[in-house]
Amino acid sequence: MTYNNILFEINDNIATVTINRPKSLNALNTEVLNEIFQTVESVAANEEIRVLILTGSGEKAFVAGADITELAELNTLQAKFFVANGHKTMAALQDLAIPVIAAVNGFALGGGLELALSCDFIYASENAKFGLPEITLGLIPGFGGTQRLSRIIGKNMAKEMIFTGKMISAQEASQMGFVNLVVPAEKLMESVTKTARAIASKGKVSLNMAKQTINQGLDVDLQTGCKTEIDAFALCVASEDAQEGTRAFLEKRKPDFRGNLKG
Repeated sequence: MTYNNILFEINDNIATVTINRPKSLNALNTEVLNEIFQTVESVAANEEIRVLILTGSGEKAFVAGADITELAELNTLQAKFFVANGHKTMAALQDLAIPVIAAVNGFALGGGLELALSCDFIYASENAKFGLPEITLGLIPGFGGTQRLSRIIGKNMAKEMIFTGKMISAQEASQMGFVNLVVPAEKLMESVTKTARAIASKGKVSLNMAKQTINQGLDVDLQTGCKTEIDAFALCVASEDAQEGTRAFLEKRKPDFRGNLKG
């Protein structure tokens, strides 16, 4: 498939999506959102892919936000469709069966931060900046920022960021708990790829079950979440990878996980 706004590659069971609009600081418009969604669907259909990395092109921005040029022309109905399309794309990333890592290499503002928050975790370069500045335009976050950020850092900290529209550094984001690792810019992709390879070496079924169980458990009470974990554990035990993992442990060798999600 040919894309106008993203670069897509697969190496060693790891897919990388690079949003490629550097002149616009990789801003999200309808076409970009549609291409990201189509790519996620393609990744979901490829059993060979075990990890997805999401990043931006250029040295300035991961994604600087939604494309204001398009946003400024929308009426109420068009705006609703625009943000619904954004939510569909963010949900596709969040619900993808495999782990997704955001490699934030610069500005992650507005829709850019919301895109990163839809991934399973974030690694950032030292020069990265984060924020939800929609309030400065008379708007609010529209791609899930009011919901995902507050679930990660707590409602009070999220309210401060959203009400003020302030930008924070990668170090501050790490201290607040929504960035896992901060590294020099030249080391970002190396660090992300190293972690992606470590994840890709694990069983695909157990990775999927772990992701689903954590995500689903956040929205229910502890007892219900634990029941979800019980069911997920039982499914893992029945998988080809669990059989290989336990045999490898008993035989004192490294496991060779080759299971997939199709049974």
